[in-house]
Amino acid sequence: MTGRVTGKVALITGAARGQGRSHAVHLAREGADIIAVDYLTSFDTIAYPMASAEDMRQTAKEVEALGRRILTIQADVRDEAAMRQAVADGIAEFGKIDIVVANAGICAMEKNQPLQAWVDVSGVNFGGVLNTLNAAIPHLGAGASMVVIGSLAALLPDGVSPEPGGKAYSWAKRSLVSLVKDLGLVLAPHSIRLNGVHPTNCNTEMLQHEAMYRSFRPDLEHPTREDATEAFPVLQAIPVPWVEPSDISQVIVFLASDESRYVTGQFINCDAGGHLKS
Repeated sequence: MTGRVTGKVALITGAARGQGRSHAVHLAREGADIIAVDYLTSFDTIAYPMASAEDMRQTAKEVEALGRRILTIQADVRDEAAMRQAVADGIAEFGKIDIVVANAGICAMEKNQPLQAWVDVSGVNFGGVLNTLNAAIPHLGAGASMVVIGSLAALLPDGVSPEPGGKAYSWAKRSLVSLVKDLGLVLAPHSIRLNGVHPTNCNTEMLQHEAMYRSFRPDLEHPTREDATEAFPVLQAIPVPWVEPSDISQVIVFLASDESRYVTGQFINCDAGGHLKS
């Protein structure tokens, strides 16, 4: 099936690499033009580096190779004014926005975190999502679809970590569940839909770094990717260590397309059955 979002324009945050790039490419392959937003700046509280300008150029290259247009914007989702400007710039370029994917997120898993980790993670993972949706909503028309990226962490009773950033990550993802339900109800009379996706471990830079490996293999001082891969399947019912970004993107395309025109206010778990174990 092709052309599932032909003629539509998609705003995607965290689009420079990982899931965000995958969502951009999959939506472009199905006919959408892309407004790609990313901060392109690292955090002192996060153990792995954020995406770079070169990463964003690669996203643009992959979208353009599919014959679609892309506007790349460096902006911090925590900044309300910056997100309003990103939306304005996107509309100036393409004339409209039909799809919003609030994907930008960070995760802090290292030990002995400062309280700033709570501020950074909650600011991006919840505040950034809200800023993105709020910036776009006044410009959306009937048939528009918005999708937020949650996490299996929202369904885990103890979250992902007792550290400030870990608690912020779980809190933010849980809070998105009520946001989707309540805001989905507000938007429904306008024929605008809002849904979410809960991934499990996803094979991106957020997963593949030593601090995350240590959280799964605390018995080792410097666990490798291979060491952690032995432990990663503990979260999933299907015996795999992770899902791929493309697995999440397939769900995003469905939720962005008219195939899901009566689906709103809910989360789809793309977690290899992880929710069955929560």
